[in-house]
Amino acid sequence: MTNPHPVHVIVIGAGILGTSTAAHLARAGARVTLVTSGKPADGASGRSIAWLNSSGARSTEYRYLRLIGLDRYRTWRERHPESDAYLRFDGALKWGGENESFRDTFAYERAGGYDAVWLDREQVAELTPDVNADAVAEEGAIYNRGEGWVNLPDLIAALLAEAVADGARVIENAGDVRVDVRDGAAVGVILGDGTPLAADRVVLATGGHVPGQLAALGVPVPDATPSAFVVITEPVEPRVRTVLNTPNVAVRPMPDGRLVLDADWAEKSIVVEDDGSITVPDASVEGLLAEASRVLAGHPTLTAERVAAGLKPIPGDGEPVVGVVPGIGGLSVLFTHSGATLGLILGELIAEEIVTGAPSPVLDAFRLDRFEADRELGEVGIGAWAPVTQ
Repeated sequence: MTNPHPVHVIVIGAGILGTSTAAHLARAGARVTLVTSGKPADGASGRSIAWLNSSGARSTEYRYLRLIGLDRYRTWRERHPESDAYLRFDGALKWGGENESFRDTFAYERAGGYDAVWLDREQVAELTPDVNADAVAEEGAIYNRGEGWVNLPDLIAALLAEAVADGARVIENAGDVRVDVRDGAAVGVILGDGTPLAADRVVLATGGHVPGQLAALGVPVPDATPSAFVVITEPVEPRVRTVLNTPNVAVRPMPDGRLVLDADWAEKSIVVEDDGSITVPDASVEGLLAEASRVLAGHPTLTAERVAAGLKPIPGDGEPVVGVVPGIGGLSVLFTHSGATLGLILGELIAEEIVTGAPSPVLDAFRLDRFEADRELGEVGIGAWAPVTQ
């Protein structure tokens, strides 16, 4: 029987986390309004390297969350055969830099049962012919056959279409949307033009803006969000299939043959002005293009089509921040790095919590109250969190 009075949830933010949450809520029968300051996917989701993985050393809970995140992408592919155009599991290759060994990383991944294979240069040339094997570290590289990539704007469009088909309302160009809190509870949102919208529950999923928005509500969250950028190239032939994570550049294919490039060193080169505007040095763009050409087979000539810069969401301890906001009834939050890998699963679990009222044990390690516990123990203060790079 259809619920005559379904819970009304307003989701703020139309990146992968907000859109996934809205789609899962609408599928579960909730009344959903999705509001976003601009257009869907115009924030971090539109400039994400979007590497789907559970690679490297992580906490047990975080590794498990990422693994079931990968599982949901494979489920999505089965339900949406057309997603083969924007969602691929063609494998990923990574190797260390000078005086840096990845042998311990490989041992860690294998000890946890992760699909990792150690390749020497000859095997790299055989299994990943789109990679320049001579650029690989002398010791070899880790090949993760089950990893892949997603083009988030395409996935977001598909999720939005499903949400709308299930009755969701989408409000774009809403400006600076604020959570409307009265007597300690979220009762809706206030749009940028001052228009109030009432709701039973609110979900805050605005990427790197989450810490500031929560701080305005009196809820501090440790934040390591940097400004970052990616370079999107013009189409390259032959097509690149493998996701690459190398010492000086990360490379991810796009559906139309373009590539997305980024690197930690390049991120650190940007200049952030007092007004928040970001300047990306031309030398950093050219450096990424040159390094990507060096690690790809045939050394293709790469040309930047555009540079996309903005905030890259990263909580202060590197772990996701998910679930109800302590002290504010009816408000939930999603704030995490690895939004691509976690997008489908976090949207599903948060929607389930809201509709059923039962907290998900999978999310217990990622609740906001972990920070309060740390402060009470005197172990760490809000200003003591160091940035985390992943």
